Amino acid sequence: MTQTLLVINSGSSSVKFAAYDVLPDAALQRIANGRIEGIGSAPRLRVWGQSGEPLEDRRISVSDDPVLGPEEAFEALFEWLGQHAAGRTLGAVGHRVVHGGELFTRPARVTPAILAQLAGFTALAPLHQPHNLSAIRAIASLYPDLPQVACFDTEFHTTQPWVAQACALPRQITEAGVKRYGFHGLSYEYIASVLPDQLGAVANGRVVVAHLGNGASLCAMRGRRSVSSTMGFTALDGLVMGTRCGSLDPGVVLYLMSGLGMSVQAVEKLLYEQSGLLGVSGISSDMRTVEASAAPEARQAIDLYVYRIAQQLGSLAASLGGLEALVFTAGIGENSASLRRRVCEDAAWLGVALDEETNQAGGSGARCISTAGSRVAVWVIPTNEELMIARHTQAVLQGRGAHDWRSGRV
Repeated sequence: MTQTLLVINSGSSSVKFAAYDVLPDAALQRIANGRIEGIGSAPRLRVWGQSGEPLEDRRISVSDDPVLGPEEAFEALFEWLGQHAAGRTLGAVGHRVVHGGELFTRPARVTPAILAQLAGFTALAPLHQPHNLSAIRAIASLYPDLPQVACFDTEFHTTQPWVAQACALPRQITEAGVKRYGFHGLSYEYIASVLPDQLGAVANGRVVVAHLGNGASLCAMRGRRSVSSTMGFTALDGLVMGTRCGSLDPGVVLYLMSGLGMSVQAVEKLLYEQSGLLGVSGISSDMRTVEASAAPEARQAIDLYVYRIAQQLGSLAASLGGLEALVFTAGIGENSASLRRRVCEDAAWLGVALDEETNQAGGSGARCISTAGSRVAVWVIPTNEELMIARHTQAVLQGRGAHDWRSGRV
């Protein structure tokens, strides 16, 4: 009987998932992936096979109730998995959990006590943490004996030096856990694991990875370890994002509350859900929609998005003492040739020279898009957070604590 691992990345109204078989040599092979959309309203299950072929696309309904919560949605997913088991047994479920705080610096098998501790970080990641934990609770209620493993987006950045993590606040505040954590760690960890395959010796040099999606950040790496990142105490900091504001003078928050009379809840909603590309453009949080618009507000939103990347790329290059490679990843980074072009044009002073023909050519795999004479190698490398979570889950099940990506072992 083949053991299968299920990976869950849960959001507010949708869940991304992937299933991996553990092969006889302990390698992992993805056999399916998909999404559950419309949780809390009218859920729909979509599944694709190993080669991207559609396997399922249907509405989820229970007793003719069109409004279903996470538990019913996961019940439908597990039902589908059971129907297509074909000699497989489900060994565990691995979850992306955005915030591990100071308590969790390695993947952990979830217990009720750990779940309660993770709930304590909800205020630090209100867009993500509640939904990450809701998925764990829903699955635990359905299958209480099924092992579940939490894998943290903050973990990769624990290698940063103290000065990169510290806030200039009184010591007692810092000791209470107020520091720069950094996020998108599972994505950066995957990219770090494959850099030698693409960049050769430069992989261990001074590299900045740009994870550009609805959430966006930059990470400076040396020796394939995080040295600095644009996100800090929460996932609000740094770059302009789909609906998040990025870096903001803290005095603005004070003014919103004391000057404009906004409540804490209203400010939180403004900064997390109504700002970024959506707030500036007034059109959409989706870069594709904003890029397609001729409205001047859309142009301004993109200009600000690019400006912040250029500004903070320079900051991270300074923290590294130079730059040898720039890597684009995630939805916007992998798919928007115009965005990559603009970022590279602004980074010409760092030695970046883009090969526009290669940049425009696109493709689904890793590819170099800089010229032969560029002092900085520029790459597009697709990320794979799901595989990283599956590797960690496998390692925790085997009692090894975490996948050792730096040595190439699991």
